[in-house]
Amino acid sequence: MANILSPLSVIILAAGKGTRMKSAFPKVLHQLAGKPLINHVYDTAISIGAESVCVVYGHEGEMLLHNCKNFKCHFAEQKEQLGTGHAVDHALPYLSMNDTVLILYGDVPLTSEQTLKNLLDKVDDDTIGLLTVNLDDPHGYGRIVRDGAKNVKCIVEQKDASPQQLKISEVNTGIMALKADLLRDMLAKINNENAQGEYYLTDVIGLAVDAGKKIETCFAANEYEVAGVNSRVQLAELERVYQKNHAIKLMESGVTLADPERIDVRGNISVGQDIFIDSNVTLSGDVSIEDFVQIGQGCVISDSTIGAGSIIKPYSVIENSTIGSQVEVGPFARVRPGTEMAAGSKVGNFVETKKAIIGEGTKISHLSYVGDAELGKNINIGAGTITCNYDGVNKHKTIIKDNAFIGSDTQLVAPVTVGEGVTVAAGSTITKDTSDGVLVLSRTKQKEIAGWKRPEKIKSDE
Repeated sequence: MANILSPLSVIILAAGKGTRMKSAFPKVLHQLAGKPLINHVYDTAISIGAESVCVVYGHEGEMLLHNCKNFKCHFAEQKEQLGTGHAVDHALPYLSMNDTVLILYGDVPLTSEQTLKNLLDKVDDDTIGLLTVNLDDPHGYGRIVRDGAKNVKCIVEQKDASPQQLKISEVNTGIMALKADLLRDMLAKINNENAQGEYYLTDVIGLAVDAGKKIETCFAANEYEVAGVNSRVQLAELERVYQKNHAIKLMESGVTLADPERIDVRGNISVGQDIFIDSNVTLSGDVSIEDFVQIGQGCVISDSTIGAGSIIKPYSVIENSTIGSQVEVGPFARVRPGTEMAAGSKVGNFVETKKAIIGEGTKISHLSYVGDAELGKNINIGAGTITCNYDGVNKHKTIIKDNAFIGSDTQLVAPVTVGEGVTVAAGSTITKDTSDGVLVLSRTKQKEIAGWKRPEKIKSDE
């Protein structure tokens, strides 16, 4: 069993170009569920207790370093890609020889924490843990060669395998765990005398067996856990696996999904019970959805909280906002960052809010823009109302106090305060603060011009 006192170091190999991706970006920066592949791998490494992480990079290194700038890790550049053994060798200077080392791949994003913990349990001073999988079609993978007693002898790559070895269905995933000093010693012995002319990390296994070490294999619970991304087709396949798994988790947590095949989860989602989510909804970032919420078709919600009993109607977009309990949003509403909606409030169809505090019971039912505003309780905002918050240079605030009634087609030119209980007549432009409880209107006098004729189209000479 693994020495639990041994610090864990993780090496993430991420130097490959990914030619089949047909992309200017490194393969590991292509996204799965809204997050780069390598970020999935790094997050998993941290979640299992890695005290040290080293990313080995190469192709388009500046892009990768920029993406990983918030990683707490070491970076080792592999300027020439001469094989996986050559790549791991670049990480050796960042390891303590007392560490247990886990080798992962930046393009294999869905390996579970439990599978890796099971693998690490196999490791001790004389034992290497090797993650393998049985495939119906093992073409392209290194085969696990065992002796008569079923002990692992070595790994043979596809191009170096004999016809008999090519019939083996158990293959190497590339993921292994071993003591750092053993890794160092075995890497010093590998060579590139093979069909590819590369330094194979897999040669470590045969060399370790020859040195009297034991190889303990561990099977991934699911084949997708060890699937790498080498093309956009494979990326799309893993995306569907990821989304299916999250849909199952949501349903097991008390969510009804209209169609589990048509939901996209791209972040950390916490849910209550008796929630309904219609088809083609996207949830991204940190989203919290409380009990009895209903989310309509085609909604996009990111980094927001949806309070209990709220109804988010179809095709609404909510970003970085807090939606209270028993709130109605939409359809076709855009709730932009900084919006806070109190209990029982409403924003309706084609309403846009931004950095708006909307009080309890306040309603903005349709066709309005409310930005940089603070609205009290039980206010009614008529259709076509605009808070004119931007003077071309600076943003200014609009304050509307409790129980105000704002008529349709009103412009509130900030900075401005509308008093408590005020009624603003439709079609007004409010440029000054108002008293409480008054009727406010600003309109030109209506007049009629008799005999007026509409312009006529000028006839062309042609």
